[in-house]
Amino acid sequence: MADTSDFRNGMILNIGGEYWIIMEFLHVKPGKGGAFVRTRIKNLITGQVKDQTFRGGEKVNEVRVERRAFQYLYASGGLYYMMDKGTYEQIPLPEPMVEDVKGFLKESLDVTLYMEGDKPLLVELPNFVDLVVKETEPGLRGDTAQGGSKPATLETGVVVNLPLFIEIGDTVRIDTRTGKYVTRV
Repeated sequence: MADTSDFRNGMILNIGGEYWIIMEFLHVKPGKGGAFVRTRIKNLITGQVKDQTFRGGEKVNEVRVERRAFQYLYASGGLYYMMDKGTYEQIPLPEPMVEDVKGFLKESLDVTLYMEGDKPLLVELPNFVDLVVKETEPGLRGDTAQGGSKPATLETGVVVNLPLFIEIGDTVRIDTRTGKYVTRV
């Protein structure tokens, strides 16, 4: 058991038998009345995001998780297969579990799975991934005075905005937390 003073981003809670991760939180101490904590939490199974308020000092069920190194192998039939880098065991993950990160998953990518025993709860990607540009419009020469951008489709199918000088076949580094372009590799 934990209380609201232990809250941190990324903490996983068991609320009503479902697993929720804290995306953001704010301790509020009004001038009148008791303190409380506003949180934005996300259901790990359904992906539902909601705002929830907890009274100051309220007890919550924290889920103890283990972080394990896995490697993404392939997707087939709505399942995403991961291989444990220690035991070489393969486990399939349902599509809703990887919904937020599947645009950045490419074969042989090292990922971290948050596990409760043998049950996977959450997929965490590295902060940056390098992807090849598959489709984009040609940039116009000299059209960079305002630092413009253009949409581009990357090898995984995700569409991101890239600077005008990026061409088809270039490899770009993308921040997986924000989905934004970082640099050309």
